[in-house]
Amino acid sequence: MTQPKFKIRKGDLVEVITGRDKGKRGEVIRVIPKEARVVVQGVNIRKKHQRSYTVGGQTVPGRIIEFEAPIHISNVMLVCPQCNRPVRVGIRREEGRRIRICKRCGNEIG
Repeated sequence: MTQPKFKIRKGDLVEVITGRDKGKRGEVIRVIPKEARVVVQGVNIRKKHQRSYTVGGQTVPGRIIEFEAPIHISNVMLVCPQCNRPVRVGIRREEGRRIRICKRCGNEIG
């Protein structure tokens, strides 16, 4: 089974369109194609309580770690650099390359 091709890539600016973090914008840190999820900076923050542990005779104290959890790719939209608004993305083929284009203004998305 082949993995689907997503129109959102690492480094893109996206906006959350639904859920608790609706309206927040952030950069895509990681794309997980098998699960159709993305990790967005500053969105879907979770807390993990870590127990203290010993390494090489030294004790590392327990702490609370905050991290970004993955969010489903359907809950985010790419923000066009020219429009500065969440847009749908189209694909145009030129010389065998897939080029992403903004459906609103028609400009190329880098």
